[in-house]
Amino acid sequence: MQPKIVSLLPAATEIVCALGLEKDLVGRSYECDFPASVKQLPVCSEANFPDNLSSSAIDIKVKEILADALSVYTVKREVIKQLAPDMVITQSQCEVCAVSLTDVEADLGNYLDKQTRIISLQPGSLSDIFNDIQTVADALNVANAGKNLVEDLNQRIDIIRHKLKFNENKQAVACIEWLEPLMISGNWMPELVSIAGGIPILTEQGKHSAYIQWDDLRLADPDILIIMPCGFPIERTLKEIDILLDLPGFSEFRAVKNNAVYIADGNQYFNRPGPRIVDSVEILAEIVNPKQFIFGYEGTGWIKFSL
Repeated sequence: MQPKIVSLLPAATEIVCALGLEKDLVGRSYECDFPASVKQLPVCSEANFPDNLSSSAIDIKVKEILADALSVYTVKREVIKQLAPDMVITQSQCEVCAVSLTDVEADLGNYLDKQTRIISLQPGSLSDIFNDIQTVADALNVANAGKNLVEDLNQRIDIIRHKLKFNENKQAVACIEWLEPLMISGNWMPELVSIAGGIPILTEQGKHSAYIQWDDLRLADPDILIIMPCGFPIERTLKEIDILLDLPGFSEFRAVKNNAVYIADGNQYFNRPGPRIVDSVEILAEIVNPKQFIFGYEGTGWIKFSL
């Protein structure tokens, strides 16, 4: 008998489903929405701030919560207790991204009526993401399914690497993870940009996303600018795009002059360290090297933005 699973992390939910174990999911986080069928599951967590805040207001609220040593998220203990899971999957990579391991341990420690295993994922790179997939597969007694899934994902990446093997025309790419204050994408993103044939700037592989100064981005003057705020779909980003447009010198960017500004779905792809991280690589390949790659994500996973 497979264990009953509660996932408090969208990426973990996608991992479980990609392993063929969606039927064993009994609960999810409020953010878990892929595949769409998981939306029918009981919600086991919630954010401690309204959903309709601006980028700046979200940043301020989150910092206030963390400064008071509180959690950005609330674990619904009663809901989880009633679900009686054998396993709860969460993360320890980012206090802002989802319910943390510390919160889960504090809220569920001696609260549940049964022995429940807590698995915490902590991806900082592409290999970490693949290792997490295998960790979940091993814990759920489907090690071979995990191995096959990781092999399939690596094969898709290898296709891109092979096609770009002799590509020497690499462009500088800046990936914006937050609009106000301005943040540049870190963790696995520099690696994904490199695989797609670009040169990631103002960031370092394996390190957390960092706040940057507008003048530093102007000085770097990337060839390609990709805007992918964490947790924002394309439509939400478009509502706040004026934050960037109104900054001094934006129209003088090389990327703007060359019509190489893009908005990508940070919510569904780049910010979720699960199986669809390879979809993210393919999206980047379409953007950075459009003559070599057409995977079909344009219009849904990304759009070109023109002033």
